[in-house]
Amino acid sequence: MTPAYWTQATQELAARDTVMQQLIAQFADAALESRGCAFTTLARSIVGQQISVKAAESVWQRVIATIPEITPHTIAAAEQELLRSCGLSARKVMYLHDLSRHFREGDLNETAWENLDDETIIKQLIQVKGIGRWTAEMFLIFHLHRPDVLPLDDIGLQRAISLHYFDKQAVDKNTLIETAKPWQPWRSVATWYLWRSLDPLPVAY
Repeated sequence: MTPAYWTQATQELAARDTVMQQLIAQFADAALESRGCAFTTLARSIVGQQISVKAAESVWQRVIATIPEITPHTIAAAEQELLRSCGLSARKVMYLHDLSRHFREGDLNETAWENLDDETIIKQLIQVKGIGRWTAEMFLIFHLHRPDVLPLDDIGLQRAISLHYFDKQAVDKNTLIETAKPWQPWRSVATWYLWRSLDPLPVAY
């Protein structure tokens, strides 16, 4: 499901920023989509940490081939060696089990999220082992469709801003923040197009 605000966001970004105008035109055939399941989105984010989009997809496909129904209960019941055989590190297996526990015990309340601001949700999510700010931000963008998230620690975002705005020169966080100011309140959308410019596969969690 594509966010309801996508068309408005792309129109406003294209009007304000020539790089965005070019990227939106180049990738007009695709948009951010939610997979519709909070647990799966967070699990995929954990799987994708510190590896490429392609490698993450490969590992995830092995996970769902081994455990066709991904739920907090099926992941909790899966033996460590079974998950390791899918290409997951021991640490990521531990993270997935802890994520499962938080969902099974009701610590993560999906119905409450719609009334909470981004930072409050991030504070909740980072209580789970293996979920830091980056993973929480991916959740805000891909599952909750929050429109104005700027994941400053994301390597892909850093690379794309360097490439498109600074002739491949290194950029610091203050530069990222300044570059992104014209994108507000659609920084999630701008980030998605910058990711898309780097990878033939649309980023998804």
